[in-house]
Amino acid sequence: MNTQEEKIKLLSEMIAFSVVDGRLHEREYQFVWIVAQELGISKSEFNELFRRELPVGVIKSEFERIQQFYRLALLMHCDGVLHPKEEEAIRQIAINMGLNPSATNRILKLMTASPNVMIPPEVLLGLFQEQYN
Repeated sequence: MNTQEEKIKLLSEMIAFSVVDGRLHEREYQFVWIVAQELGISKSEFNELFRRELPVGVIKSEFERIQQFYRLALLMHCDGVLHPKEEEAIRQIAINMGLNPSATNRILKLMTASPNVMIPPEVLLGLFQEQYN
């Protein structure tokens, strides 16, 4: 994440995704707040993002798009409830990001099967790299 604008866009996307099921769960809020802190965003600026419209733009590097997809997938699971609207939305977001649908579906299945929802970074990247072979 290079610019403040990129950081705000990333958080705004996460916030928009966190309410796709119609409510903001406390765990989702806390998860996004942790990401905001890591990005150096103040609490007041973070809370203001909940009142803004989602900025338009594309994440340029594939690695950053994969990271954002994984963050959103973690966010989807953090409240302990996998809502059908969340699953539909994350698949559409991945397509809009230009990510391989087969890889994203496999990642979502692996996360669901994992006891802690986490998957190792090398597995995550490996599934996306398979499309190049």
